[in-house]
Amino acid sequence: MTGLLGKKIGMTQVFSEDGKFVGVTAIEAGPCAVMAVRGKNIQLGFDAAVEKRLKRPQAGNFKKLNISVRKFVKEISKDPAREYKIGEELKVDLFKTGDFVDVTGVSLGKGFQGGMKRWHWHGGPMTHGSTSHRRVGSMGSTTTPGRVWKGHHLPGHMGAEKVTTQNLQVVKIDLENNLILVKGSVPGYKNNYLIIRKAKKK
Repeated sequence: MTGLLGKKIGMTQVFSEDGKFVGVTAIEAGPCAVMAVRGKNIQLGFDAAVEKRLKRPQAGNFKKLNISVRKFVKEISKDPAREYKIGEELKVDLFKTGDFVDVTGVSLGKGFQGGMKRWHWHGGPMTHGSTSHRRVGSMGSTTTPGRVWKGHHLPGHMGAEKVTTQNLQVVKIDLENNLILVKGSVPGYKNNYLIIRKAKKK
């Protein structure tokens, strides 16, 4: 298992070999500096930062490692067959066209939403004098247990959660520009930070 840190650039379309349009997401993946090797994991840093905007301990850690400061730092599982050195850079050539990847990011925040949007409720009757169309309605029993069951689907905050989209196929690799094009969509908004790993289930 290994992977890279990256940033979502946006979506576009490309032609496949058989002449079909394929919707793809462009991701800027790497170069990622290896900051630490810890057991089964490695710590990577991505995206250049301004030193004065970091906290002193963070900036001091980069100075100690002799690595330029980075904004996005995460630990991921390392490849047990490979040796890693502090300061070396991992690039998008870890992947090749046709590979399958899992992409992890923070989903789009949608704020406070009602139950019909959040949980796909069917809603109440639309006719015959009904006044309960999109409401919560009955909450459950009265005397036993006399409360709302834990985990009951209700309106509330939606989105802005850590999400992994699995088994996305790599359509194209651009080594010169550190870009990887994957078939389909990935979590989050433009410029959202992502973790791109080799797919677990493929």
